[in-house]
Amino acid sequence: MSFPEHVFKAYDIRGVYPGEIDENVMEKIGKAFADFVKSDKVLLGYDMRVSAPQLSKAFARGVNSQGVGVIDLGQISTDVIYFASGKYNLPGAMITASHNPAQYTGVKFCKAQAEPIGKETGIEEMREMVREDAFLKSENIGGVEENKNILEEFAQHCYGFINLEKIKSFNLVIDAGNGMAGKTVPIVFEKMPCSVTSLYFELDGNFPNHEANPIKKENNEDLIACVKEKHADLGLAFDGDGDRVFFIDENGEMVDSSLITAMVSKKVLEKNPGATIIYNVVVSKSVPELVEKMGGKLFMSKVGHSYIKQDMKDHNASFAGEHSGHYYFKDNYRADSGMIAALYVLELLSESGKKMSELVKEFEVYSKIEETNFEVQNKQIILDKFSEIYKNNITQDFDGITFEFEDYWFNVRPSNTEPVLRLNLEAKTGDIMKEKVEEIKKIIES
Repeated sequence: MSFPEHVFKAYDIRGVYPGEIDENVMEKIGKAFADFVKSDKVLLGYDMRVSAPQLSKAFARGVNSQGVGVIDLGQISTDVIYFASGKYNLPGAMITASHNPAQYTGVKFCKAQAEPIGKETGIEEMREMVREDAFLKSENIGGVEENKNILEEFAQHCYGFINLEKIKSFNLVIDAGNGMAGKTVPIVFEKMPCSVTSLYFELDGNFPNHEANPIKKENNEDLIACVKEKHADLGLAFDGDGDRVFFIDENGEMVDSSLITAMVSKKVLEKNPGATIIYNVVVSKSVPELVEKMGGKLFMSKVGHSYIKQDMKDHNASFAGEHSGHYYFKDNYRADSGMIAALYVLELLSESGKKMSELVKEFEVYSKIEETNFEVQNKQIILDKFSEIYKNNITQDFDGITFEFEDYWFNVRPSNTEPVLRLNLEAKTGDIMKEKVEEIKKIIES
């Protein structure tokens, strides 16, 4: 196999098994991680993918060969590795490809205290080590020990974000998508008074029912149907590695993640007046407007967990939310957790006495499209075309380009990994939104 340099991405490592990442490559990645973090021990977890157990063992062999010990957390969700890294003050690695299709594998990393490792903060350095086969020589071989209580410890940690006694006995439908939430939800929800209808809780890396990617509405069709059939109060959809969550209201409508960001921001600011809230460029304007109205501070971060976590540290932020269903909490070592976000929303629902659709209405100020992908062969040519047509309306040019007008704004940004442009657009009315989306589609497709 030639060196698969392209699998080293902006925030993690991701590629097809075994064509791009096999046991040999994963062992070298383990060596590089051990050399990079310079710790006596590292934490290691893996998801439900068919290739994950053997790739986890290969990664551990690489780490051990550098004289570094491994604490094996077993099969867990990604937010558990961040929690464990914070609690035990150790670097962590998670063998996962998140929401990607079954043939993919990968690794997400963090330093001790769940500090992010991204392209500029370690991934490129590890890539060079693997490419050059340039590893430190060690006289010692590290060992492997297990921590079998980590999920119970994680559940207790999650409860610390809410008042369990306030939670009402909601009727919930939860879709784990055959991913890791199928293992974590039963443990966390064991002490909750809610009744849960479980969809696809069997861990299965072949994803026999639908992709474990709930940002796409078609993957939530079964959940939506079940919410309606059961007259449920709320539906929850977790992605494959369980660090993201999406919400379906009692009418079977998907709730925009920007509105969840606004809801949680309001609660955080009530608890911590003047707190800093971080958001990204494609989050609804309703979020910064709410934060300013409540006297909070704002910071706009680049899209991506490694940037957001660093900005949270630099600005001592209490909370951050992304349009992609990632929610970050200061007291969760500034890491993202779908589970903590889900509990937060259940507490908000309990306190409000409202239905989910009613609770969301307060924050639904604008008409916003779901992020829409366009396959294009030359991303830069199209971005240049937009820059020329709307040159007087450019407001920022990181994470693609954002254009603002009196009654709408939009952002066009290139995917890091695919021949795709992503469009986000928000307008004062639904009619303006539809009109402008068509206008922009014509430019992209012309």
